[in-house]
Amino acid sequence: MTARTAARASVVALRAKFDQFLPHLDERRRRIYLASEAAALGHGGITLVAAASGASAATIARGIAELSGHPLPAGRIRASGAGRKPVTVTDPGLLPALEALIEPHTRGDPVSPLRWTTLSLRSLASALTTQGHPVSAATVGRLLHTLGYSLQGTAKTTEGASHPDRDAQFTHINATAAAFLEDNQPVISVDTKAKEWLGNRDRPGRTWRPGKNPTRVDCHTFTTSDQPVVIPYGIYDIARNTGCVNVGTDHDTGEFAVESIRRWWQQRGREDHPDAGRLLITADCGGSNDPRRWTWKKHLAAFALESGLEITICHFPPGTSK
Repeated sequence: MTARTAARASVVALRAKFDQFLPHLDERRRRIYLASEAAALGHGGITLVAAASGASAATIARGIAELSGHPLPAGRIRASGAGRKPVTVTDPGLLPALEALIEPHTRGDPVSPLRWTTLSLRSLASALTTQGHPVSAATVGRLLHTLGYSLQGTAKTTEGASHPDRDAQFTHINATAAAFLEDNQPVISVDTKAKEWLGNRDRPGRTWRPGKNPTRVDCHTFTTSDQPVVIPYGIYDIARNTGCVNVGTDHDTGEFAVESIRRWWQQRGREDHPDAGRLLITADCGGSNDPRRWTWKKHLAAFALESGLEITICHFPPGTSK
């Protein structure tokens, strides 16, 4: 057997062993194991092991050096400083360029500061690449988190100017309600709640389902007789600390609001307040309770005549609610 034939046979034998063993090792253990095999073979061992394993001769030589050196701390695969450098180290201008894109107003750019909210990760990555900072969308996402950014919705915190008589109106409402309650007269607070779609409709949120088997819903949200939009109208009895909700399927009108109050009075109010001769209603200024709508006043006057109640309305100042 010639030396070349023997070397070829050794490579075949080593490859069979490596194919069985190497997949179960991490990067460092693979390098150390190959280095130990090469060292055991003696002269020419690095070449044979490299041919059988596919690893480079430099990797095996580095493993031999590690065998004769100090062991790494437990849990470490690479020596300190090994591995790819962070993109912010190899490209120091990347972060400043990203910040200039997402917040142009901080760099003296006259463009609206809302511009950054419309840029997707891909758009940012494309813009940075055009500027000479080649980067992926995933890397842009990681950099944004590094800068303290996160995906957020809007926050309703900016208020308009307060009405000059706001505090005086609330003081008046409080004093009026206290006087009614002291005389054992009912005080209710009314409000229209958010509309709800009935039927097989798309709704916010998610539910646990088998994979690729979402709940099937209608593509369009047209109202029908069997799938209407419902309008909850809430009535809170302050003295009794009880509430009720009347649900309508038509429109949020003054007639609907008064009908809800009428049903509360017929079903609960007159029983809970048998000595009532007056009724105080507190409401905001929007929707069916709008004091500028004549339908609200017309139907409320009709209910007052029907029930025999003297009705007082106190509206909250504009821009406020309960």
